[in-house]
Amino acid sequence: MSGIGQVLVAVYAVLALGATARSFVQIVEKFGDAPLAYSLSAASAAVYIVATLALIFSRRPGWYTVAWIAICFELVGVLVIGTLSLTLPELFAHPTVWSVFGMGYVFVPLVLPFIGLWYLITHKPAAQPEVRS
Repeated sequence: MSGIGQVLVAVYAVLALGATARSFVQIVEKFGDAPLAYSLSAASAAVYIVATLALIFSRRPGWYTVAWIAICFELVGVLVIGTLSLTLPELFAHPTVWSVFGMGYVFVPLVLPFIGLWYLITHKPAAQPEVRS
């Protein structure tokens, strides 16, 4: 994995840890206050974990596909949740990782999937030779 790939994985890993810890605390301590927001935080944490692992192993064709799915899901999630948090703020009285396009995380959740997709486009795994019996 190249230098930019290592940085990308590191940023995804930090977000995975941060989102997981945040959602765990939110769910354990005050889930009843905002079940939708805290469930979305947990979902974003799961996406970041999958994306981190998929990027680490993205040189393998199956993981490359998983990386595409996870990062596209992340992009759609941050755009939809970000938009809903602005247009229907009553649903998001308690912020999620993706609320206001990741403002609580300095907009990294908004920018990261674009960088992740660029990385996947420019770092496709080598074609596997066909095995004949």
